[in-house]
Amino acid sequence: MDIIIKDIEHIREAAREFIKQIGDRHVFAFYGKMGAGKTTFVKAICEELGVEDVITSPTFAIINEYTTGEGDSLFHFDFYRIKKLEEVYDMGYEDYFYSGALCFIEWPELIEDILPDDAVHVSITEQEDGSRLVTF
Repeated sequence: MDIIIKDIEHIREAAREFIKQIGDRHVFAFYGKMGAGKTTFVKAICEELGVEDVITSPTFAIINEYTTGEGDSLFHFDFYRIKKLEEVYDMGYEDYFYSGALCFIEWPELIEDILPDDAVHVSITEQEDGSRLVTF
């Protein structure tokens, strides 16, 4: 499936479309170059899911936990700063990935060996006109 984000003013609309497609899947691996809009799109998805906390990139914390409007946990990961896979083992990634909670993962390239088999690969690419193409 493809979703076009025409510009930042339309990102919430794209997030709503993405949410409609989630179904019973829980782990989403977001791929894209630096500046492609991964964090911005995840933030919009979280807001559409009713998260009321301030949503920030977990670049330094590696993981942020939020609560949706339904009261469910949602985990947002950023593995950009991971140097060794052992760091992810030490944080107990299985407890998150297999919890049944939504998991949004940025920079999954660094942990592909341990992604669940049913993880949804989401690619975000900037187009020549500045729009973003979200493919999953």
